[in-house]
Amino acid sequence: VQLQVFGGGLVHAGVYLRLSCAASVSIFSFNVMGWYRQAPGKQRELVANIPSGGRSYYVDSVKGRFTISRDNAKNTVFLQMNSVKPEDTAVYYCYVLHNWGGTDWGQGTQVTVSS
Repeated sequence: VQLQVFGGGLVHAGVYLRLSCAASVSIFSFNVMGWYRQAPGKQRELVANIPSGGRSYYVDSVKGRFTISRDNAKNTVFLQMNSVKPEDTAVYYCYVLHNWGGTDWGQGTQVTVSS
């Protein structure tokens, strides 16, 4: 599975940004899709994920600001990032967790939030 990431860039604090992750195949059966991020000098952290059924997960630092969604018809998962903060600056990675336990990753996209 190939995952192509769109979005990212340099923005000012307080604005919104949307990341997209388009899969090369149908995502209907994908167990979980989501986003990790890695800031300079920090470990990669799970930002949000969305299972094929059930509730989405958000790391505490983005709750109320970020929204993850998946469009099965478009084979795409989105991360809507509202009210971004400088601490959201990181490289963001899309991933899919398959039912059989394997994981695929998209290329990272840099998000830089200036204060």
